[in-house]
Amino acid sequence: MAYTRRDVSTLTRTERRRLVKALLELKRRGEYDEFVRMHIEYYVSDGDGGLRTAHMTPSFLPWHRQFLLDLERALRRVDSSVTLPYWDWTKDRTAASAPWTADLLGGTGRRSDRQVMTGPFAYAEGNWILRENVTDGRFLTRDLGRVRDPIALPTKRDLEWALADPVYDAAPWDSTVRKGFRNKLEGWGEGRGPVAWRNHNRVHRWVGGDMVGGASVNDPVFWMHHAFVDLCWTRWQRRHRVHRYLPAEPPRIGDEQRGRVVARHQKLPPWDVTPDRLEDVSHIYRYA
Repeated sequence: MAYTRRDVSTLTRTERRRLVKALLELKRRGEYDEFVRMHIEYYVSDGDGGLRTAHMTPSFLPWHRQFLLDLERALRRVDSSVTLPYWDWTKDRTAASAPWTADLLGGTGRRSDRQVMTGPFAYAEGNWILRENVTDGRFLTRDLGRVRDPIALPTKRDLEWALADPVYDAAPWDSTVRKGFRNKLEGWGEGRGPVAWRNHNRVHRWVGGDMVGGASVNDPVFWMHHAFVDLCWTRWQRRHRVHRYLPAEPPRIGDEQRGRVVARHQKLPPWDVTPDRLEDVSHIYRYA
C-alpha cells in the first residue's frame, strides 16, 4: 500500500520528533554517511569525462528519486511511521519558516563560521558530526539567504517557467541545454552569480554552507529539498502526460554524449534500475 509524503510545514510535533530521531539513528549507525559518500561519488560534472548519472544530465530526476527511496527505506526500517516530507521553497521562503525550527532542522549558522548552533543537528548536541568532505570543521554549516551576498529563493513563477515546458530534456543533454524541463528545474543557467542558478540549484545556494557542493547530503535539508524537486517532476508528468523521459535511445556513435548519459531503458548506476521504471512510483508513495 502506497504511503504519503507531506509538506514539512504540516507535520505534527510528534511526526517531527520521530523523523529527527530516525535521522539521528541512521547517523549513529554510520548508514547516513554512506549516503553522503555516494552522492559525492556520483557528483560528476559535464566538464569531466565518463558517464554522468546524478547531475547535469537527463537522469538527474530519476537518479535522485531512487536515492530518496533508499534513504526513506532506511528511515522506515528504524521507524515505519516515518516518510520523507518535502519543503516547498516557493511557499516557505524565510529563515524563520519550516523547516528551520528548533524542533526540526534548526536555523542558520552563526556569523563567524556559519556553524549551526540550534536544533538537533547542531554540533554541540553531539549527534551530528560530519565525517565526509570535512575541511575546517566537523560541524554543520548554513548561511540561509547569504547575508553578505543576498539571494532569494525561487518563486512560483520561476518554477512555473520549468513546469510549462512540455519537453523533458534535449540535446546536448547537459548543463548548457536551454530547452526542456529537466535543466530548467535543475537550474544551470547562463552568466555568473544568481542568474546562473535557477530553481533546484538556487535553493542549494540559498541554504549555503554544506549544501553547496557534492557533500550537500551532510545537511538533512537536502532530502526535503529533493523531495519537493521530485514532487515537481510528478506535477510535470501529470500536466504533460504524453511526454516522457528523454533520450529514449542512447546518443548515436560519434555523438560526444554517447556513453555519458543514460537513455530511458538503460541501467542507472549504481542501481539495477532504468529511468523508465522510475517514471511511475505511485504504487510506492504519493504526495499530499
